[in-house]
Amino acid sequence: MKSVLEPVKTERFNLLDYDRKGLAAFFVALGEKPFRATQLLKWIYQEGVSDFDLMTNLSKPLRAYLKENCYLATPEIVVEQIASDGTCKWALQTSCGNRIETVFIPEEGRGTLCVSSQIGCALACTFCSTAQQGFNRNLKTSEIIGQVIVAQNRLGDTKKITNVVMMGMGEPLLNFDNVVAAMNLMMDDFTFGLSKRRVTISTSGVVPAMYRLTEVCDVSLAVSLHAVRDDLRDELVPINKKYPLKELMEACRDNAKIAPRRTITFEYVMLDGINDSMDDARGLVKLLKTVPAKLNLIPFNPFPNNAYRCSSKEAINRFKTFLNDAGIVTTVRKTRGEDIDAACGQLVGQVEDKSRRHLKLKLVGAESAV
Repeated sequence: MKSVLEPVKTERFNLLDYDRKGLAAFFVALGEKPFRATQLLKWIYQEGVSDFDLMTNLSKPLRAYLKENCYLATPEIVVEQIASDGTCKWALQTSCGNRIETVFIPEEGRGTLCVSSQIGCALACTFCSTAQQGFNRNLKTSEIIGQVIVAQNRLGDTKKITNVVMMGMGEPLLNFDNVVAAMNLMMDDFTFGLSKRRVTISTSGVVPAMYRLTEVCDVSLAVSLHAVRDDLRDELVPINKKYPLKELMEACRDNAKIAPRRTITFEYVMLDGINDSMDDARGLVKLLKTVPAKLNLIPFNPFPNNAYRCSSKEAINRFKTFLNDAGIVTTVRKTRGEDIDAACGQLVGQVEDKSRRHLKLKLVGAESAV
C-alpha cells in the first residue's frame, strides 16, 4: 500500500473526475479506508467546500497530501444569457480554451439542466447546429459534473435542479466512461441525489454502447429517432448507416427489459415536407408498437445556413393526434430559450474542429467508445 506521506508526484489529479467507486479505489491505493470517498463527496457536493484544509474529518497528513497532489476544478462561466421565458444559457470555458454550452429550463415544480458531453460532435446530423461545428474532444467527468455544480451554484437557493438531461453538445455514448461516471455522481446520495428517473441520457443510436449502458447504469433513455425509413434516417442521422433501424430497435427493446413499466422516450424533430406526412406517422406506429415508448415531437429550431423548415402547427397537431389515437403517448416539446439560441439543436459553443470533416461519417471515436 502507498502511504500518504510518500513524496509528492508531479501529476496532480482533479478529484471531480472520480465517482464514488473511483474515489474509493483512489483512497485505498493511498492506504486509506474506502469510506474516505463518502466523506470527500459530502464536503464537495453537500457542504460546498473546495479547500482541503477545511475538511476536518480527514487526517492532517491526508489533507496535506490532497492539497499537494489534487485539486478541484470546474469549467468557468464566460457568458450568461437569460431568455424571455426564463431559460438560462451559459457558455463555459474549458481547460483547452474551447467553450461548451449548458442550459437550465425552469418550469413549474421542476428545473431541468441540459448538459453537454463533448466539445462539438462528430455525428453530423444535418438538422443540428452543434453537428455543423465539428468535433474537438470528449469532455472529462469533471467537465460534465462540473456543469451541474456551476449551474447550481449560479442559480443559488432560488432555483433547484431536479432533472438532468444529457442532451447538450455531443453524443454522450461516444464518451461512455466519463458520462457514466458523471451520471453516477448525479444520482449518488452523497452528492445531488437525483432519482434515476430524473437523469436522462440521449443517444442518436450508438447500438453497442446502448447494450453496455443497459448493463452498467440504470438511467432513463431517450433515442433521437427522426425518421422511420432507413434511407431517410441515413440522411438525417448518418450513424444509421452503421446501426440501422432494425438494430436500433432491438437495442431499445433490450433496454426496456431493465425494469417493469420501463418506458423509452423517442425524439422526433418535425421537418416540413421531410418526415411529417401521415405515412411517416403510420410508420411510427408500426415501428414503436413492440417497445414501451413515449414520443416527443420537437418543432425544428432554425439556425443559419440550413435549408430545413419547421412543420406547420397544423401538421404537428395532426401528427400528434393520429399517434395518440393509435395508442402512442405523444407530446410536443415546448420550444424554450429560442431567442438566445438555447433551444434543441441550437447549441454550438466555440469549437476548434479536429475531426477532419471529410471523414466525419467514419464516426470519430466510435470504436474506442464501445
